[in-house]
Amino acid sequence: MQEEPAQTAIDTFVSAFNASADSYVTELLVRALTPDVVFWGPLGRCEGLEAVERFVLEMRRHPAGPGLMVRASAVDAPGEWARYRWVYSTQGSGPTLAGTDVVHLRDTRIDQMIVFAGDISGAV
Repeated sequence: MQEEPAQTAIDTFVSAFNASADSYVTELLVRALTPDVVFWGPLGRCEGLEAVERFVLEMRRHPAGPGLMVRASAVDAPGEWARYRWVYSTQGSGPTLAGTDVVHLRDTRIDQMIVFAGDISGAV
């Protein structure tokens, strides 16, 4: 798989966090994710587009205020898998959270996503 389809799906997913209104979140997620997407995040596993939509909407209502999600690296896409780094920050406070996502694509949309938040520390 080339980076382009993966990058398009990833950037569309990321843009859902930054949509000008909640009403656009669903539209963006439908373009980026399969209806049966499996999402593994720091808070556990959820399935389906509606569950991911709830997660995105909750992040948009973060207690620290509105935030900005950005892709902070190139998209590395060997085969149907891809990974990228991201940063989520709130206004005026700088980065509040950063991590790496690993996604699997079916056709041109994400059908599996694993979210790793924070840095890995410790000796090898």
